[in-house]
Amino acid sequence: MTSSAPLGLQGAYLLGERAGHDELRSRLLDVAVNLLVTDGPESLTMRRIATEAGCTTTVIYTMFGNREGLAEALYLEGFERFRRFLEAVPHRGDPLEYLTALGPAYRHACLAEPGYYSLMFERAIPGFEPSERARTLARAALNLLDRAIADCISAGYLIATQPRKIADALWAAAQGAISLERGGHLPDGRTYEAVTTATICCFLVQK
Repeated sequence: MTSSAPLGLQGAYLLGERAGHDELRSRLLDVAVNLLVTDGPESLTMRRIATEAGCTTTVIYTMFGNREGLAEALYLEGFERFRRFLEAVPHRGDPLEYLTALGPAYRHACLAEPGYYSLMFERAIPGFEPSERARTLARAALNLLDRAIADCISAGYLIATQPRKIADALWAAAQGAISLERGGHLPDGRTYEAVTTATICCFLVQK
């Protein structure tokens, strides 16, 4: 009994330390992506980020290693945020309704996180190339879409094929419309809805 108290205290301390670390990391990423949006990629120096965040450059180097490590952390954080947007969509009893509901959530994520979007899809940091590991983890953040499509296939809504094949087609259609909307070439989300719906229809089982 006497040994459990110190272990409990140590565990609580470690949890608090980890929470503090995660909070600081999140704050540094927020500072960095805001600088990217407002002042461009040239502003992403360790010294500038440290000044804006109110910490030392040593903290940033310890956490991210170098500027390339920071860029990769931003890239992965963007996909993680998109995953959370999709996870927030309530499940429906009908899998096709649920899949359809994921579309507006993805568009909302893209428009709500312009800094992360530009880094993930528009090469906002010249010269940055995510590692293969980062690309794999980024795509895994969209596994929820694959699972929703697999459920539609199992329910007989979509043709029997690899869910990833349909997911990639849907993703490509969505990205094209979003890029045009962000560039001011489309006034609203109606084209996005049209192309994503059309893509799903291409894979519907004909009855």
